[in-house]
Amino acid sequence: MSPNNKKKLLILRKKLDKVDDRLLSILKIRSNYVKEVLSIKEFKKEIIDRKRIKIILRNIQRKSIKKGIDTKISYRIWKNMIYAFIDYEFRNFKKRKK
Repeated sequence: MSPNNKKKLLILRKKLDKVDDRLLSILKIRSNYVKEVLSIKEFKKEIIDRKRIKIILRNIQRKSIKKGIDTKISYRIWKNMIYAFIDYEFRNFKKRKK
């Protein structure tokens, strides 16, 4: 890699790091809402709402197309995020009930 391209790469990586920091801040906000949602649920069977998951993923695909984002990337990110939060809810459901 040329020295000029190494410099460009470093600059781009720093920009990506800044975006990652912003994404983490947004993820923290989402986490807080998930905690609130969990506090409302009375039964474990309420944790997974397949209809809502389907709607969210369909909306993400539609919005990604409008914004020119690769739908495979956004779909995979959201699906993994949803299931990570579902896992969080299951891990914390009993703790909340005690």
